[in-house]
Amino acid sequence: MLAMQPRPFGSIDEHDEFIIEAWNSVVAEQDIVYHLGDFAFSLSRDADRIRAIFARLKGRKYLCIGNHDIDKRGNLHPTLASLDWAARPEHAIRTTDGGHDLWLSHYAARSWPSQRSGSYHFFGHSHGKLLGVGRSRDVGVDMSDVDFTPRTFAELTRGMI
Repeated sequence: MLAMQPRPFGSIDEHDEFIIEAWNSVVAEQDIVYHLGDFAFSLSRDADRIRAIFARLKGRKYLCIGNHDIDKRGNLHPTLASLDWAARPEHAIRTTDGGHDLWLSHYAARSWPSQRSGSYHFFGHSHGKLLGVGRSRDVGVDMSDVDFTPRTFAELTRGMI
């Protein structure tokens, strides 16, 4: 059993290979992918493995920093800082998709920029245990409609207000 949130994989290698294959099946080299934190769990022990996995993932990758991405002082782990992110990793990212304002972070927010003007908020961290408010939702890989695969804005907002 994995030492993380229970997942349907027999080993961490099986977990990682599934995610890499699922990611690359829907992401092209020039696609933008926002990763909402906790990119890697064992940063100190597995730096070479993390760099190898990152290199295999297609797309222009952005990171919202998660709690497992930092050291005890809150600094981004050097292994993650050294990866070829499309921009410097941040705790939150504001962007647009199809003309829709979008606030991205690892942690759920109960209010976010332009919330009252129709902005959306995507978060991870909570493993489906924290319901969204209004136009916010958990988009973690372990959500049933995400299924360990990057999803588009349209897929993630289907059925939302």
